[in-house]
Amino acid sequence: YDYETQHAFVGDYSGQITLLKLEQNTCSLITTLKGHEGSITSLWWDPVQRLLFSGASDHSIIMWDIGGRKGRTLLLQGHQYVMVSYFSFMSCNEHRFSYEGSNITYCCGLKKYRRCAPQWLESDSCQKCEQPFFWNIKQMWDTKTLGLRQHHCRKCGQAVCGKCSTKRSSYPIMGFEFQVRVCDSCFESIKDEDRTSLATFHEGKHNISHMSMDISRGLMVTCGSDRIVKIWDMTPVVGCSLATGFSSR
Repeated sequence: YDYETQHAFVGDYSGQITLLKLEQNTCSLITTLKGHEGSITSLWWDPVQRLLFSGASDHSIIMWDIGGRKGRTLLLQGHQYVMVSYFSFMSCNEHRFSYEGSNITYCCGLKKYRRCAPQWLESDSCQKCEQPFFWNIKQMWDTKTLGLRQHHCRKCGQAVCGKCSTKRSSYPIMGFEFQVRVCDSCFESIKDEDRTSLATFHEGKHNISHMSMDISRGLMVTCGSDRIVKIWDMTPVVGCSLATGFSSR
């Protein structure tokens, strides 16, 4: 909820986020944000930069540029196995911390140059080899071929078949810290230095159920299902003490 403008963000099980304007005893629908493939599990609003972060059961976090009215701006996929349960964003130096409901804390810096993940394109046939997909009955009949399953390249967004997307690669600059499907031509365009991770992963050593950031001191607190509370010094990760602006070293 944004107190200043009286807007509310509501995430649902379909993976959509509804933006509502609250006025007295009524509310009106502003827009619907679509980008997740799983149910929304958490939302975080930065009122200063007017950025909305959404976490979902599809293991991804999306940064939405609400203030700039650009819609989805950044897709971050640093979690691999279970859904994103909670995250926090430090706007002064653009670091994001999240955990995935198990025992891994993921820290991602956003100040470095990032590329927006492409929107997935729709097509009735592979946009590389032009073979029909299985629902394209007319082309299958005309060419006397069996339809293929549709996939999407995470780098270019094109609809491709399995034969044209046999490769997997990480691409951290676009938010993909782990290997994802890319078409063969995009795989050849990714350099070794492009695969350098832009995130750090920390073993929490307990099943994290909640986390909170103390921005003034650069401290993070995690609570686990084992009834243990841990306090983390995150100044080495973010590079400076947020209270003083100087390095802890």
